[in-house]
Amino acid sequence: MALDRRAFLQLLSSGAAAAALPASIARALALPANNKTGTIADVEHIVFMMQENRSFDHYFGTLSGVRGFGDPRAVTLAGGRSVFYQPDAHGYVLPYHPKAANLGMQFLEDLAHDWTTTHVALNQGAYDRWVPAKTPLTMAYLERADIPYHYALADAFTICDAYHCSLLGPTDPNRYHLFTGWVGNDGAGGGPVVDNAEAGYRWSTFPEVLEAGGISWKVYQDIGVGLDAAGGWGNTANPYIGNYGDNPLLYFEQYRNAQPGSALYEKARTGTNAAVTGSIFDNFRKDVLDNALPSVSWVVAPEAYSEHPNWPANYGAYYVSEILDSLTANPDVWSKTVFLIMYDENDGFFDHVVPPTPPPAAAQGLSNVSIANEIYPGTAGNPSGPYGLGVRVPMLVVSPWSKGGWVCSEIFDHTSLIRFVEKRFGTSKAPLNETNITPWRSAVCGDLTSAFNFATPNPARVELPNTAAYVPPDAVRHDSYIPLPPAIQALPVQEPGTRPARGVPYVVNVTAAASMAGREVKLDFANSGQRAVVLQVRSGSILQPPKSYTVSSQTHLSDVWAYGPLGLDSYDLAVVGPNGFFRAYRGGMIGGAANLQSSIGYDVAGGGVSLSVVNKGAAECELQLLDVYTSETVTKPLKPGAKFEQFFSLSKSFGWYDYVLKVADDVSFRQQLAGHLETGKDGTTDPGIPVKSEMVGL
Repeated sequence: MALDRRAFLQLLSSGAAAAALPASIARALALPANNKTGTIADVEHIVFMMQENRSFDHYFGTLSGVRGFGDPRAVTLAGGRSVFYQPDAHGYVLPYHPKAANLGMQFLEDLAHDWTTTHVALNQGAYDRWVPAKTPLTMAYLERADIPYHYALADAFTICDAYHCSLLGPTDPNRYHLFTGWVGNDGAGGGPVVDNAEAGYRWSTFPEVLEAGGISWKVYQDIGVGLDAAGGWGNTANPYIGNYGDNPLLYFEQYRNAQPGSALYEKARTGTNAAVTGSIFDNFRKDVLDNALPSVSWVVAPEAYSEHPNWPANYGAYYVSEILDSLTANPDVWSKTVFLIMYDENDGFFDHVVPPTPPPAAAQGLSNVSIANEIYPGTAGNPSGPYGLGVRVPMLVVSPWSKGGWVCSEIFDHTSLIRFVEKRFGTSKAPLNETNITPWRSAVCGDLTSAFNFATPNPARVELPNTAAYVPPDAVRHDSYIPLPPAIQALPVQEPGTRPARGVPYVVNVTAAASMAGREVKLDFANSGQRAVVLQVRSGSILQPPKSYTVSSQTHLSDVWAYGPLGLDSYDLAVVGPNGFFRAYRGGMIGGAANLQSSIGYDVAGGGVSLSVVNKGAAECELQLLDVYTSETVTKPLKPGAKFEQFFSLSKSFGWYDYVLKVADDVSFRQQLAGHLETGKDGTTDPGIPVKSEMVGL
């Protein structure tokens, strides 16, 4: 059923896509997994394909089940509006869907995606400068009808909705994280690098670790006009050949100086010659069919297929489909292969999830995990700040062990890919160890294994959308399409429904204690999970910038937010963490203000949580409790020192909870405790996504 490029385009342009499932996806779903051991050892081939410059919300904000545009716990900006209301000179710009026909084939304009403008958008965690930094086009997004092949992959396999690029900046530094674990953060070997200078660097790379460990590897690419310095490392005036400079190994001296016959030369500086043969897939297809696919492969697309704006998204869909079609052409190879599709960075496109970052200084938060080599010192053209994590980007896990339309919400970045390889091909006697990855990143980011079911590979779901790939109608780069926000704006509508969710390693809790006499709030952060967590605390006052707290596994941190020195008589704090974890505390700090202290106790065996509320104030008050998921309410008078406690079963909400606490005679008081009862086992995505209208403004 494989079609050539023009036939794919004709298929979709004629509307016939509604009657055909792409052959590449259909075959991949039908072929069983190698299941000899029921462990990661059954994987024999790992194929990475890093595409270009798209944010998660830009592609998948409307996909059902993921933390997208319908996120009920999206952060609030200073001033009270949701993060989706990005300020501009005239008010705000909401995410919008451009109205051009066949949007997935439009040459959507490229946006600024450098270190400086990305840090401007981040605004030290305030996350409110996207439009001034990137123009209103930053808020444009695509949906299922525009990129049906991408959505078909998500429906058929597994999508990661907490995967971040590694660095708050452009292409090359993010690709250095994929191939080396960092950007020369320690200053040796020509680093640190936060731009696309593409000078000769000298720090070690992960393929060298593989070579030393006897693990086969290869970069699949087209040579374009020649993979050497004089030829621009494959760049060419013809964007349909070459590697677009996206093989970053070629910017390292050890590869530049490698000679024909050497491992570094043969595995990183060779490729197809499409200018002569007309094919960019021959080498990859041949190795798959000949059972010669290496243990680890990186596939690098020519510019036109990279999805880098202004190139159309669906040109990339065609390229991805050809790679998957090649892999499934040999059922034995596919049964042992993991195909990972991710994006190097977000271009300038908005994503609503604030990236987890280490605190550059004590005034910006705390970390009990070492942040050594994670803060860029800054240069004349680039401000100091955390290297990352960067903005959230799409990540698709396509394999026989990840079928079924799953969502994985563990925090990952590009270094997670290296650690997945280490996990699979390293042994106790011969471990693989990329020492460039920093302690903070190793603690915060997972190794991707949670996205798979190796023990009992899950069957494919049959409710798949009908879709097919797109192909270029010509070999011309067209003028950029620059859509404008609509005159009448509205929040995007996310597809309804839940998806199966992979278990995550988080068990987080937060308590807040307000001191009226001291006019301060003490926050305690507890992490009894298996991975370090980053919690961002955001204040409703512009006088208090956000702070970031990294809490190591099995530890706790605490901090005090002082209000007296600021002359404030009220507090308004929100704590945001992984997989929908959320706490919010608001109230007054003057005489007569309500002062309730709440906490959540997790009962995994009982399948629920215990909510405890103690009246720390001097007067009796009436507690008003709303269970958002069930709409049930509780009213309880509490005398000073009295305690309310109740167990809530979470069976009807798939383990998700969301409680809002108010006080009858104090409208300034409000608390919200929300999240998921983490068991480490697979479950279901948040049924509160998309947010229901009655939940808005609780």
